[in-house]
Amino acid sequence: MPELLIRLNDAAKSRVLTLQEYFVLAGKSLRFIFARPFYAQDVVQQMDEIGVKSLGIVLLTGMFTGMVLALQSSVQLKTFGATIYIGNLVSASMIRELGPVLAGLMVAGRVGSGIAAQLGSMRVTEQIDALNTLGTDPIKKLVTPRVLAALVMLPVLTIINDFIGIIGGNIIASFVVGVPTTQYWRTVWTQIAADGFALRVIPIDFVQGLSKPFVFGALISITACYFGLGTTGGTEGVGQATTRTVVTSSILILIVDYFITQILLSVLTYGR
Repeated sequence: MPELLIRLNDAAKSRVLTLQEYFVLAGKSLRFIFARPFYAQDVVQQMDEIGVKSLGIVLLTGMFTGMVLALQSSVQLKTFGATIYIGNLVSASMIRELGPVLAGLMVAGRVGSGIAAQLGSMRVTEQIDALNTLGTDPIKKLVTPRVLAALVMLPVLTIINDFIGIIGGNIIASFVVGVPTTQYWRTVWTQIAADGFALRVIPIDFVQGLSKPFVFGALISITACYFGLGTTGGTEGVGQATTRTVVTSSILILIVDYFITQILLSVLTYGR
């Protein structure tokens, strides 16, 4: 019995230490965004890696998600003779939830795994130790540019994902369901403006849909860098770090999405 308690105590301490190290890394990487030197070239390179090279998979995901949404919703809406409202449903679903979450999951799978593998390889080949020897902070040089690039590019990818998803819904609505394109886009705009504007400037749907990608971008990049920098055990450890990054990032996105949605709905509803 005492042995079991000792093991449980050690496991709890290990989890708390892991959580502490994660938040310390997050705090340093975000603080270094405003500290010199600024590695602008590294940031641009990571923006290309995270944003431009993820564009294809985001476009594909958004298009077919919008098409499936329109197809499935048309079946239910036909029962009530309300197929003209397909645009409302597709736009609300894409902008509020599916756009940010699916873009986050795609980036976590493609970019998060790449960051973890890259930093993990640098760790096991002692390149990160060499940076320390040369007086360069690895977090400032390697982590901060990736975090900053993710914070900038994930909202951009989300906007593209939303727009392409709505276009995909338009294709199905026009050619399969028979809803005129003008009617479809009229209902899309009606949905966006239906709940009013936050601070009289920004549609509330956009407040909900664009606040999440910033958080998801930070989660993906920091998680990938954390597991990458903590890699041990040679090439096998690099594979484990990559797997842990994708799994952990995906779970965090889904969990945090719920809490952000709950908070935003409470704040926006209270504000009205």
